[in-house]
Amino acid sequence: MFKDIVLNLSIDSDRDVTRDYALSAANALNAHLFGIAFAYEPLAPGSIFDGLGASIIENQRAEFERAARAAAARFDEAARKAEVSTEVRVIAASLASCGDVFARLARVRDLSIIGQSRSSGEWTDSAILEGALFSSGRPVLIVPYIQTGPFKVDRVLLCWDGSASAARAVADSLPLLERSKSVEVVTITNKDDNRSSVPGADLAHNLARHGLTVDLKRVVAPEIEVSDAILSHAADTSADLIVMGGYGHSRVREFVLGGTTRSVLSSMTVPTLMSH
Repeated sequence: MFKDIVLNLSIDSDRDVTRDYALSAANALNAHLFGIAFAYEPLAPGSIFDGLGASIIENQRAEFERAARAAAARFDEAARKAEVSTEVRVIAASLASCGDVFARLARVRDLSIIGQSRSSGEWTDSAILEGALFSSGRPVLIVPYIQTGPFKVDRVLLCWDGSASAARAVADSLPLLERSKSVEVVTITNKDDNRSSVPGADLAHNLARHGLTVDLKRVVAPEIEVSDAILSHAADTSADLIVMGGYGHSRVREFVLGGTTRSVLSSMTVPTLMSH
């Protein structure tokens, strides 16, 4: 069960849809919610500048601190109204280290909730997401920035390709699948090869042993990307949640999001739980 959730708070906006979604999730799951607001360190040490440059750096540090504390105060107020068990912490971290810091905190929680980046330029959000996904060992629930409704898992779309990451995502999502009314196991293929076997059938048998009723769906999409096929099907079926493996490849000592993962995250319209 998800009883201890960690949330990355937005410090850029008074309206944090991810915060509101996370509070509704904690309420529904009877979970404790730990909010983190990062007070980012300045981009460069003031010692390399003259007096005016050092003053600019200090002003930048103070602005990040103010924004983080304001986000923490908004979280406290929203949590009080939602009557959810919470705590909040303002943490100073460099722009380069925030992902590692968040990952270490996420390792001792059941679930991370993180908001979708509004643009590719918001690399701090991407760093936190990649840190949680590839370094925490825990599932991550990403919330679209256009999200309007509260936490809901009545209809779950489970993406299945037989990979280890997909298997981990299935196992990690079981507490949510068991709350759902409909689970659809979807496989995406670029050609209709008329195979007699049904992709995902073995997984459906496994989930049935957990008391779940599962529908199998094979989507043939020869002319569009896998990510587009997933998101299109999610829209067609009014899915409340997508579950999928989070893919990446190693670049020296860091992970970089794989193509399908990156595309889903950039265009997502449905909350998505990922595991690696």
